[in-house]
Amino acid sequence: MTSTAETGALTYRRVLIVEDEYFLADDMAQSLRKFGADVVGPVRSTDEALALLAEEPVDAAVLDINLKGQMVYPVADALREQGVPFIFATGYDKAAVPEAYRDVPRWEKPFRPEDLAKALPGLVQKS
Repeated sequence: MTSTAETGALTYRRVLIVEDEYFLADDMAQSLRKFGADVVGPVRSTDEALALLAEEPVDAAVLDINLKGQMVYPVADALREQGVPFIFATGYDKAAVPEAYRDVPRWEKPFRPEDLAKALPGLVQKS
């Protein structure tokens, strides 16, 4: 059972989801909303994510590394420039991630979206 403290941990936090797998993106969005987040997206491409970031501030982001063959690193760079914390939700192991991004927390697929939503407040609080 989810505690009241957990469900409000992301209240008023805008969380961008960049994920090309519809069902996973939807599950993540539902889990994050359950914890109080205002979900931005989900979006399925770097172009969509960069356009959103140019228009809307976010407090955190969850990024899939490979979006149908397109790498998400330009979005990661934009988030770093804005000082926004993010994590990678990916099937890639740490060795496959470029050195410049090895410090980014990774959630390896498959995972339970609710577990990710529970962990995200710790990331947001670091910002």
